[in-house]
Amino acid sequence: MSVDQSYPFPQVFLVNGGGGPEPSDQPPNLVPCWSYPPPQERARSRGKSRGCMGVSPSLSLIVLMLFLLVFAALGFEAYQIINMQGELRELKKVHSATEFTTPQTKIEFDSPQKQIGDKPELIEEKNNRPAAHVTGRIETLEFPKTLRWDPHAARSFLSGAVAYRFEDGSLQVNETGLYHIYSRVELIFQHCSPTSSFIHSVFVRRAGHRSPLTLMEAHRAGFCSQSRHAWTTESYLGSALKLQKFDRVFVNASHPDYLSHAHYGNFFGLYKI
Repeated sequence: MSVDQSYPFPQVFLVNGGGGPEPSDQPPNLVPCWSYPPPQERARSRGKSRGCMGVSPSLSLIVLMLFLLVFAALGFEAYQIINMQGELRELKKVHSATEFTTPQTKIEFDSPQKQIGDKPELIEEKNNRPAAHVTGRIETLEFPKTLRWDPHAARSFLSGAVAYRFEDGSLQVNETGLYHIYSRVELIFQHCSPTSSFIHSVFVRRAGHRSPLTLMEAHRAGFCSQSRHAWTTESYLGSALKLQKFDRVFVNASHPDYLSHAHYGNFFGLYKI
């Protein structure tokens, strides 16, 4: 039996009852084929099973978890920064509130002062440093040289640990420290001559010293003309000096009866530096 080699598919033979192959009258139109998918289709199907963009589902889940951890850490850091900014604002408020707060000044007096009849005029003002300013007053009694003052008239005031003593005209400090002391006197000479003169001084009485200590002094002479008419002159003293607790500061004028009656012409004061 001859086989036609030009036909690409194997021929189908019909077997009869005699067992001999008989060629079919016509070649079959349909030929069964049991072949596997081509290699490209198999690779494409394998790629689909690996997930999105060629990455397996398990690896995608791990990457997603890492991104979530990073965002969670960034959110926690932002929360801590906001809390720190709030604490800094609170600290600034506390600092600004305490910056302008000072302890209340405690006023103390010596035992002799408690025994005197006239209680010193004292104004206690919180957060005020020791200071005083008193002005001259018209006296009905004559005092030898040491001047008396008015702690209430005009612009007079007392604050902090400073007291005015009416019995001797002194300013008493109840706190040791460096003070600026000043005094001004204005005198009117009714019969002035070239020989007229006066002395203006500031002194202190201190415990343990029998005699007063001179702090400042000024001598004025030859301040009027040849005429014998009334003449006005003045003297100002001022300096920074160290005072001790319970020191009493005074002002002397050699001619207290010549003092002018203007409250702004005669004054005496001090304040702690």
